Amino acid sequence: MDPALLRERELFKKRALSTPAVEKRPAASDSGSHKKKKPKVDKESSSGSKHGADSSNGNFNIKTSSGYKFGCLAKIVNYMKTRHQNGDTHFLTLEEILDETKLLDISMKQKQWLMTEALVNNPKIDVRDGTYGFKPKYNLKDKKALLRLLDKHDQLGLGGVLLDDVEEGLPNSAKAIKALGDQIIFVTRPDKKKILFYNDKHCQFTVDEEFQKLWRSVPVDAIDEEKIEEYLKKQGISSMQETGGKKVLPVQKKKKQGGQRKRHFKTHNNHLAGVLEDYTDGVPGKK
Repeated sequence: MDPALLRERELFKKRALSTPAVEKRPAASDSGSHKKKKPKVDKESSSGSKHGADSSNGNFNIKTSSGYKFGCLAKIVNYMKTRHQNGDTHFLTLEEILDETKLLDISMKQKQWLMTEALVNNPKIDVRDGTYGFKPKYNLKDKKALLRLLDKHDQLGLGGVLLDDVEEGLPNSAKAIKALGDQIIFVTRPDKKKILFYNDKHCQFTVDEEFQKLWRSVPVDAIDEEKIEEYLKKQGISSMQETGGKKVLPVQKKKKQGGQRKRHFKTHNNHLAGVLEDYTDGVPGKK
């Protein structure tokens, strides 16, 4: 081979090795990656349009659900109760209630439901000429009203009044109860609820010490109620009768009667009575 050509070939190789080369990714891979991302964007946009269509139909709009309606009603009732306990007992219009409870974004349909059904039929809401107020179990204005209520319950034998009902109906109840002091008595039930009783000081009297000794000297620990009642009857003293449910006695099973029952057989051929003969005792003699 020509030496000149070989030299040129060697120079070409050196130049080629000394020149840096940058590789480019094939365009096919780029287009493939765009194709993969494209369906994702379309899916999101389609789901967003679907959600918008459903929300426009009311399927996903939480403000049109029954849970939202009753949640608004509960918020209104709780607000009316709180303002009554704080001493704000004047009545409000529906617009004023919605303004103070920040429920101005409800629809006209829900307002109509509140005016015609929900608030009118709620046992804790009192309606007067289109205005609304809280209706507690006991509407008490001050501590004197509470004391009269407890005295009335005591005189009629109705017992005490729940503290929850007093706190619900008496504005600033804690202050009023504290001011009454020993005029009322607290009793805690087994379910931890507190009951208020009227403390009738006319019933407070001193029992003679000799009578107390006689009372405590009679042991009744080993005597049951039936024996105590029998003893009181002998002494001419009537005891308080139990007003609870009567005890149901167990039903006793009837004993089966002994011996065999006589078996009864149906009779046939009644139309031949007097014609047929009875051979139970043997063959009858000839006549």
